[in-house]
Amino acid sequence: MKKLVGQTWIELIQGDITELNTDAIVNAANSALQHGGGVAGAIVKKGGQSIQEESDLWVKVWGGEVNVGSCAITSAGNLPARYVIHAVGPRMGEGDEDEKLQKATLSSLKMADNRNLHSITFPAISTGIFGYPIDRCAEIMLSTVYNFLKEDTKLKKIVFCLYDQDALDIFEEFFNKHIAKSD
Repeated sequence: MKKLVGQTWIELIQGDITELNTDAIVNAANSALQHGGGVAGAIVKKGGQSIQEESDLWVKVWGGEVNVGSCAITSAGNLPARYVIHAVGPRMGEGDEDEKLQKATLSSLKMADNRNLHSITFPAISTGIFGYPIDRCAEIMLSTVYNFLKEDTKLKKIVFCLYDQDALDIFEEFFNKHIAKSD
């Protein structure tokens, strides 16, 4: 499922984010950029240890953790993508989760745009071990992307790669109600 918004395609697919050949893929990261499990673990497992090493250097150079709602960028190692944008999403129960997810999504889009990238792929940030509800995630991430595309951007393709059919169905439901029908 996809829709052209301005000059940019928004596309929803089910699959493995580590196999996609977009300029950047987004990693649902923790603030220490330690990539042990979930999407982060899969990215390092397939992309190679250099991704973790660059993440460690990023944290060291910038003086500690990456704030929730912010992101960092590394190369993508052996993955088809060129870069990994490590977006730190909220943990349920920490407060202001919706705003933090919106900021993590927006900071990833801006990072890609500032690097003159043309395509980016997102997972459902924070819906794994961080416990964020997938339906709220779909609403916030898709709305943030749609609103971002009202401004000038170099991005030509934004993909949401969902890990299973249930997650894809939830994203498609919001997409059909609020994005696909828009002008």
